Amino acid sequence: MRVALTGGITCGKSLVADAFAGHGAPVIDTDVIAHEITQPGSTALSRIVAEFGVEMLDAASALDRSKLRARVFEDPAARRSLEALLHPAIVAEMNRRAAAVQAPYVVLVIPLLVETGIEDEVDRVLVVDCPEDQQLRRLRARDGETETSARRILAAQATRKDRLAVADDVIDNSGTREATRNAVAALHLRYLELASHRAES
Repeated sequence: MRVALTGGITCGKSLVADAFAGHGAPVIDTDVIAHEITQPGSTALSRIVAEFGVEMLDAASALDRSKLRARVFEDPAARRSLEALLHPAIVAEMNRRAAAVQAPYVVLVIPLLVETGIEDEVDRVLVVDCPEDQQLRRLRARDGETETSARRILAAQATRKDRLAVADDVIDNSGTREATRNAVAALHLRYLELASHRAES
């Protein structure tokens, strides 16, 4: 069974993914895949340079992710171009890894699930949720963003309402880490049960 884990920036996807891993669930993170396929010498990196220019590289000819992030958050057309370049390769690699998993269920961390419209490729959607004002505070504290920049980053993502509309399950991560881990523990048991029923049918 394939469970997509998604949520807005700083809502706590990593905390939840780590908690699932702690229960023995395989976790495949599309952000990790994106880093892997854009290493120096990769086809994906060559395409990014062709599209956005050599200034997207750092002194070591590696992708300058902060520059690229700034560019795509400022320009919706640039963001769509980047998604068109990377997402097919990311999804293909995610599917390849998921197919190789021998476990009752696998957690697929897909931050841009709603934006890319691939929710039909999974069996369940788990949204990690928190209020927008909390996202803004966390984003400014974690990344040192100004309020204007933080709001621009949030505006570039799917809305909270859009994410919740596709959710089968929701974890409210506005409280304590312990509460979030307890919610994961309960869902882990639920997913084992669901996977067992799917295997029997």
